[in-house]
Amino acid sequence: MVVEMLKRRGVKTIFGYPGGAIMPLYDALVGSGLRHILVRHEQAAAHAAEGYALASGGVGVCLATSGPGATNLVTGLADAFLDSVPVLAITGQVASTLIGSDAFQEVDAFGVTMPVVKHSVLVRDAAKLSESLAILFDVAMAGRKGPVHLDFPKDVQLAECGEAGGRRSEGERTVTGSVGEAARLLQEARRPLFYAGGGVHQAGAQNKFRNVAEFAGVPTVCTLKGLGLLPGGHPLLLGMMGMHGTARANRALRDCDLLFVVGARFDDRATGKLAEFCPHAKVVHLDIDPAEVGKLRRPDVSVIGDLAITLPMLMDELDPGEYWSPEPPDAPAEWELDSPCPRDVLEAIEADIVTTDVGQHQMWAAQFLSFREGMRFFTSGGLGTMGFGLPAAIGAQCARPDARVVCVTGDGSLMMMIHELATLRRYGLPVKIVLFDNGCLGMVRQWQELFFGNRESEVDLSDNPDFLDLAAVFGIPGRRVTRNVEVKDAVADAMESDGPFLLHCVIERGAGVWPLVPPGKANHEMLLKQ
Repeated sequence: MVVEMLKRRGVKTIFGYPGGAIMPLYDALVGSGLRHILVRHEQAAAHAAEGYALASGGVGVCLATSGPGATNLVTGLADAFLDSVPVLAITGQVASTLIGSDAFQEVDAFGVTMPVVKHSVLVRDAAKLSESLAILFDVAMAGRKGPVHLDFPKDVQLAECGEAGGRRSEGERTVTGSVGEAARLLQEARRPLFYAGGGVHQAGAQNKFRNVAEFAGVPTVCTLKGLGLLPGGHPLLLGMMGMHGTARANRALRDCDLLFVVGARFDDRATGKLAEFCPHAKVVHLDIDPAEVGKLRRPDVSVIGDLAITLPMLMDELDPGEYWSPEPPDAPAEWELDSPCPRDVLEAIEADIVTTDVGQHQMWAAQFLSFREGMRFFTSGGLGTMGFGLPAAIGAQCARPDARVVCVTGDGSLMMMIHELATLRRYGLPVKIVLFDNGCLGMVRQWQELFFGNRESEVDLSDNPDFLDLAAVFGIPGRRVTRNVEVKDAVADAMESDGPFLLHCVIERGAGVWPLVPPGKANHEMLLKQ
């Protein structure tokens, strides 16, 4: 039943790790036609399902057994929940007669996952399985997308049941609020600014947003999750906003008289000190989730609905515009060291999909990747999950086997999922790994330097193993770069390799991410460099 339902919903690849309570489902996978990717840790299965969902536009599926298998999925589900990624997690559970008895590997997976999923179901009756799965698929994709969970007792897995069924929901297509009023405020503003977030990507409305921005001539700032909505170098793109955003973007936020928010949620890393965020601006907010509208900043006008519908409606109400031009960007700081410059490495990357982990390398990627036309950027935004990058790249590569997928990571993050090099090797996935190694937890070290009297506490990673030797043990070739003059050839070697490849960039330990908005400060009070 489950295998048939997955196939009917277009699922071709799933990620997981077997165990006792999920064995009947794994037995049904044999000869099913579904491709199963065996990861080496259940958290990696959840992140890989995220990468698959983001790259395919559908639901990513991950499997785990009961107890620790289920709890190991939770971080990935929380990550998907905060970043609105549709993932279906199926966990085995002890037999129904043993639930509540503290049986071997029993955990209340339903209760544990409830805070970090849109919907969770514990199926005790096989007759309700088909309907429950249909509902879970629909909920994952409806409205603001997100993860869902099926807890699956072993005896229910073994029970007889009827045909797979369950009707597919068409989803909610209503729009509330005045698109005309939103358009009027945009036309009347002297210094309007688009604040675009990941919700535009999730709606599949990238081209629709670009059409509106170009037609109206409105400068645009992006959140971390909104990067790529306009290609790098686009005349309307001011860059990323927020804690490590561009000076130009943050100053434009200070100066705008209308903030037009599209698929974003006023995250604290984006707004800085909220009381001083866009102090002179009226606010228009377009989003699919009514819970986000007015949660942190009350809009003058709001429009609730699918952005794929509301953006064309907005376009119909607008006249062509020629608006203000924010101040020009600051010249990029010169790299004064002989060691590899993160900017030079990242600008040389040519990829269809880039994933990152979390830390300094993530912010450098956001600042310096070229974001060529059509490039997608998958990163952990809301939860900030170290270890996301490599399994997400695995999932993305499985969804788009012909795409060039690059994982940008750091020495701290990669060690959290280093075992997934085995997954890369087993399935011959040609993911390129670009590793920035500064021998420490760089972002924490930078904050300790700036805000804790330069007292370093538990950030040293100088005793990590040799990463090229480690990759070689897993059967993955690589190259080390220690001088900036080697960067161009080394990146070309990595990008042109046939299979997986590790590019190990040994960078200066004290390298920082700039600009940086200090805690409790407004965005325009950013530190440009120390």
